[in-house]
Amino acid sequence: MTKQEKVDFVITTLKELYPQIPIPLDHKDPYTLLIAVLMSAQSTDVRVNKITPLLFEIADNPYDMIKLTVEEIREIIKPVGLSPMKAKGIHGLSHMIIDNHNGKVPESLEELEKFPAVGHKTASVVISQAFGIPAFPVDTHIHRLLYRWGFTNGKNVVQTEKDAKRLFPEHIWNDLHLQIIWYGRQYSPARGWDLEKDIITKTIGRKTVIDEYYKKKLKTK
Repeated sequence: MTKQEKVDFVITTLKELYPQIPIPLDHKDPYTLLIAVLMSAQSTDVRVNKITPLLFEIADNPYDMIKLTVEEIREIIKPVGLSPMKAKGIHGLSHMIIDNHNGKVPESLEELEKFPAVGHKTASVVISQAFGIPAFPVDTHIHRLLYRWGFTNGKNVVQTEKDAKRLFPEHIWNDLHLQIIWYGRQYSPARGWDLEKDIITKTIGRKTVIDEYYKKKLKTK
């Protein structure tokens, strides 16, 4: 298979598996999505989705959020981990949204990345999922899969994002990054990976990755 045929195979397979693509984090508008994505750093979407309703019941907009102290926010979001940094970030960015953006989340990667505790990945998720602007946020699943599929050298997420944007057409980035995340969770996880169920890696995967998988399997027999 040529590189282009592999890319086409991935796009077609993911479309068949995920014709409707659920958004992993519960939210109702750009602000609540921004807060949820910020909270999801080094945590799970499941855990975040349990905690955000408790926070949003009290404050689901920047004006109500800044009425809370950083400590009060921290108390609520403690179970998601890294709560001191995240609480400070939530409080700080809520102030900035009011002071610099008339209370509305900006539709710009550059502006979002100025907010405390908001990195490139968080900003990319927000512009793609809240505003429909093409972006390709790379999380651990995407980073792992694009390496397994031989589309990137896996050195770092910056390189993986560049390679993904070069290989896949821009108009499908927003759907595709979500489809890859769901596929990674269901068929190609980091732990407990069963290559027989992972049709994409089995068909187009990097030879060294597949060889390593079978070597490990022989050892455990």
